[in-house]
Amino acid sequence: MTQDIMELGRELAEVTRLIEDDDVPATLDRFVQRVVRMLPDCEEAAIAVLSEAGPELISSHRIAADPLEEQSRSELAKELLHHGGPLHDVLTYGEPHHLSDAAADPRWPEFSAAMVKAGVCSCLLLPLPSSRGSAGAFALFSSKVGAFEDTTYDVVLLFAMHAGVAFDNAQLFHHAKALVGQLQTALETRELIGQATGLLMHKYGLGSDVAFQVLKRGSQNANVKVREVAAQFIVAQERGTLPEALTRYGLALHH
Repeated sequence: MTQDIMELGRELAEVTRLIEDDDVPATLDRFVQRVVRMLPDCEEAAIAVLSEAGPELISSHRIAADPLEEQSRSELAKELLHHGGPLHDVLTYGEPHHLSDAAADPRWPEFSAAMVKAGVCSCLLLPLPSSRGSAGAFALFSSKVGAFEDTTYDVVLLFAMHAGVAFDNAQLFHHAKALVGQLQTALETRELIGQATGLLMHKYGLGSDVAFQVLKRGSQNANVKVREVAAQFIVAQERGTLPEALTRYGLALHH
């Protein structure tokens, strides 16, 4: 048992560690794969979120099933996302749901029937704790009746908490990365426009405001961003074709 706990600790630490090149789905894919590997009797794990269109699976992993079961598994996945099913309740109200024996559970008849058809007996659905307010849920499936009870349930709660952390961290990391990218683009745009403005000022004796207005007018004439016009003018000047570039953008300047 001590060895199992130590192994679980290592798994939880590993699964919440982000790799720079990972995106949110990749991080969560890694997570659900480890969950299936670690949890007793767990044959499939999935993470879902509540989007504007309704419940949506963003990551899932399962032990390879018999090819004959693929169709019924696909039907189960569709039923899982159904508006009136248990997943929708978990995502909407944050309440966990446990079906220990689908064949004997009357609460969601269509979902239970889809489980039985797919050879799934037990299902555990838990809300993901997320500080960002994104509604997420953790779903586990087993072909064993009574799976995910007692000690296993406590372990699953640990996984759910770490899934929430992984979800938060992945989103925060990539939001920050996107912001850095946007700032970098803004700085590059500012530099390009500054160079092109200075070029027009020097070449045609224009004031800074007039030179910038020339760039804007070229942008409007060609229906492209000012950044693109500026970049084209800089390249054209290096090639000695600036007058031709001005003409392409519907501009006429004289020394």
